[in-house]
Order: sequence, then structure tokens, then C-alpha cells
Amino acid sequence: MMTRILKIHPADNVLVALQNLAKGETVVHDEAQYVLLDDINAKHKFFMQDMNIGDPIFMYGVLVGKAQYFIPKGSLMNTDNTKHASEPFEFKPYHFEWKAPDVSKYKDRTFNGYHRADGRVGTANYWLFIPTVFCENRNLDVIREALHNELGYAVTEKYKSYTHQLVEAYKHGEILAEANQMSIGQSEHNTDRVFKNVDGIKFLNHQGGCGGTRQDAAVLSKLLAAYADHPNVAGVTVLSLGCQNLQVNDFMIDLKHRSPNFDKPLYIFEQQQAQSEEQLIKEAIRKTFIGLTEVNKIKRQPAPLSKLVVGVKCGGSDGFSGISANPAVGYTSDLVVALGGTVLLAEFPELCGAEQQIIDRTKDEGAARKFIELMTAYGNAALNVGSGFHMNPSPGNIKDGLITDAIKSTGAAKKGGTSPVEDVLDYTEPATKIGLNLVCTPGNDVEATTGKAASGATLILFTTGLGTPTGNPICPTIKVATNNALAKRMSDIIDINCGPVIEGEKTIEEMGEDILEYCIKAASGEVIPKAVLLNQDDFIPWKRGVSL
Repeated sequence: MMTRILKIHPADNVLVALQNLAKGETVVHDEAQYVLLDDINAKHKFFMQDMNIGDPIFMYGVLVGKAQYFIPKGSLMNTDNTKHASEPFEFKPYHFEWKAPDVSKYKDRTFNGYHRADGRVGTANYWLFIPTVFCENRNLDVIREALHNELGYAVTEKYKSYTHQLVEAYKHGEILAEANQMSIGQSEHNTDRVFKNVDGIKFLNHQGGCGGTRQDAAVLSKLLAAYADHPNVAGVTVLSLGCQNLQVNDFMIDLKHRSPNFDKPLYIFEQQQAQSEEQLIKEAIRKTFIGLTEVNKIKRQPAPLSKLVVGVKCGGSDGFSGISANPAVGYTSDLVVALGGTVLLAEFPELCGAEQQIIDRTKDEGAARKFIELMTAYGNAALNVGSGFHMNPSPGNIKDGLITDAIKSTGAAKKGGTSPVEDVLDYTEPATKIGLNLVCTPGNDVEATTGKAASGATLILFTTGLGTPTGNPICPTIKVATNNALAKRMSDIIDINCGPVIEGEKTIEEMGEDILEYCIKAASGEVIPKAVLLNQDDFIPWKRGVSL
């Protein structure tokens, strides 16, 4: 029988509803009875004791809020009676001890990846188009349509067919209101690609490179260089206008700084030096096609699981995120670290309230102090524009039980597992140390996934309770649902369902092992995550302004 309520940590003074509970109902936990004074929907919390104004509220064993007035025992936690609060944080000498999970069963396991000259191993083999300025976006769109359609990477055929049916129905005077009954195909991975060993041709359309500040262009240059250097990228075509802030020479300096021995095919085209737009596009397509014939010779080969670099992210979070999917992914993270792999945990606004736990796990004092400086500067920047980390939860988060940022953040931090923090990276800095790394990014789904890929993630585990289609152009993004209802309702975007944890059918550890098995298959190209099938290629550079 499924447990109806949950106390996450012994120090907590709220209980979580795992099912809808009715006002007036009596529920029991640890032999204590609670008469509910409100309807408590699944994912929401109620108080275990009478609360007076200013009383601290604890979840996950840490301070997550304070009572705003007297709240009787059995009352629903909501945004009126509870406001965000979190403990201050500081550096403390490292005394953390970690008990790694048993990974003996994975000792001889491998995945089939793309080996690069620098020793890194990609989980995919992409050709990448990079514009140095937004003025080239239209040219990229033209090239994308030409290459995707002819080389077998397009995923829009079913919608073209559906639109064609609508046109025909309109011409014949049929009732378009009944068009939803027309058949439409399913998204499938195209096995008729011209280049069998090239997993995709990707395009980094963006709105930067000119205007804004020179600092924006400098950060964008480092970001684009990081993507060109990524182990999932086999070759690069760069399109430039010529007069923009982000000059090709700046990009090349950043690329050589990041990868002094960069040896991938790299073709650069500048429109203001071209005879015409047509000549520019035709030559870019021709040279890229030649490059594709070369990188198509690269084949997947076995690699140890220590070569995995897994980014962990949550978005469209709900009140179950910190109970099912995030802890399960956290256990996967611990398995990857124990196997000698690398895990990237980002979203600094969603570490608010969990800072001290993270600092206490950071091995190097310099890294710990860097984390404190980045968090403090980020938080102050938000406050200076009249916002703050406390304003991070979205309306969807709140509706589904994440009442304060500290509740959301402490549950979000579970994705990083329990291993020591090896390093702290600013935006676009590459991960060079194996183990758990922190990456400074916003909480915004796409800005965060964009930053994780820049730091070297070759797979991203993305947990969600409400559902989001977010993907990344070069880093396969695996969607992990927190609950059965979401996994069923949005099955076209969800890859893994952690609902069995809520239902009591699987443990966190069992679910974490299932997720690792999926990662191994995805890294080998044996399964294709839904975001990849849909060409969900989301890319938003962070301008280092305030973004939560």
C-alpha cells in the first residue's frame, strides 16, 4: 500500500502529501495524529505543530522559510503564511567523509563513443554551424533547411504532411474544425541519413555578437569556442558578417586558448568579403559537405564509463522533484563519480539554502571560497535590481508545492548526489577535474543547459515534474519525470519515469541504477532521447545579467 504522507528529514516540522488529502481527514505519522484543517493536494505540505510568527520552518533538515503569523497544526503551507528564509553560509575547514556506492557490477562496463585526439570521448558526432553575430541567423536557417532535408536530418515531415492535408481539405471545402482527426505520423530517428556516422548538423542561432556591451561579446566568444571544442562536435562552420563586435579573430583566440591543439575541420566565411549572399551560402554548403565526408569516417568505439561527463538539471519542477527524480539522479551522479566519471551541477539561484551543505563538501578551500564569492555576487546583483533568489520559484513551481526558493533549491541540489565537490567553475570554464563540479549558471532551463554543455557535459539528465521539452544542440538531454501522471501525459518528451519511487514500487537506489543504464545506452547511440528525436536544439547564451 502506498504511503500517503512523507517526512523527508527527522528535523523537519512539515509533512509532504503524496496523495490528495481532504480537509477534516485524520492522518497518522509515527503514531502521531494530524487533523487536516485544509485540503492538502499531493506535492504540498502541512504543518506538524502550531507555528507562531517568525518560527522557522524546516524541510530536508534545513531552514526553508518562516511563519508569517500564527498557523495551527494541520494547516496547508502556502505563499501567504510562509516566506522564504535560509541560513547564512561561510567557509569551514574540510572534514567531509564520503561513502561511495558499490560499483563493482559496473567494473568492466563500457559505452560506445566517439574518441577525440585529446582523449575525451563524445556521446555523439555532430557538425556545428556557428554565427559570430545574429545578422547571420537567416543564412543559417537557409542552410539548415537545405542540409537537413537532403541529408536526412529533418524531423518536420509529419507536420508538412499534416499541413498538406489541411490545404487539400480547404480546397475541397471540408470542415477544418474536424482536422484534428487527420492522421499524423510519429517522430522517428531517420535511419536513411546520407552520413551514417554523423548524428546531426546543428546550428547555434543566437541574438548576440553586436550591440549590447563588449563584455557580452567577449563572453559569447568564449561560449562559442567551448561549443566548437566540445567532444560531441566533429567539425565546425563559422559564418561572420565582418563588422560586428565579436570578430572572427577574437573567436579564434578563445578557441586556441581553450584547445591549443584544436584539430577538427573548421571553415570560416565572412559575408562582407563574399561576392554575394548566394555565393557565400553555396560555398559554405560545399565545404561543409566535404567536411562531412571526412568526419563520417569516425566510428563509435568502446570507452570506460569514467569518460562520461553528465550534467544534471531540473526544470518545470514540482513538489515531488526533491523526493523522487532529483534524489534518483543524485544516486546516478554518485555512481558516475565512483566510476571515475564527472558530474556537473549548475543553477546557482537554485542552490539558495543548500550553500552550507555544498561548502562543507568542497575539498579545496580556494574552490569553496570561489563558490561563496560567485553566490554572493550573483545574489547581490539580483537584489540590486529589486529582485532576489527568493523570487526564483515560478507560478508553476508554487502551484505544485514549491512555496519558497529554499524548498525548491534544497530539493534541486539533490541531483548532485552526496560526493565531494572537486571544483567550482565560472560560466564557460571547462571541467578539468573528475568528480562533482559546480558550474555557475542561471536557473533558467536553457541558459543552464547551454552553460553545462560549455563546461563539457556530454549527456544531460534533466528532471521535471511539470514537463518541459528543453534540449541542447550538441548534448543529448534525457528527460526524467518525477511522477506517473506526467510520464503518461507527456510521453512524447519523457524518457525515464521516477513515479515508481512515489508509488513505493522502487527505491531511490534502484531508480538511480536504471537511469545509469539508460545513460550508457544513450551514450552509445543505442537509444535516442526524445529531445534529440525532436531536434529540440535550445541555445541561449547568458549575458551575465540577472537571470534567475
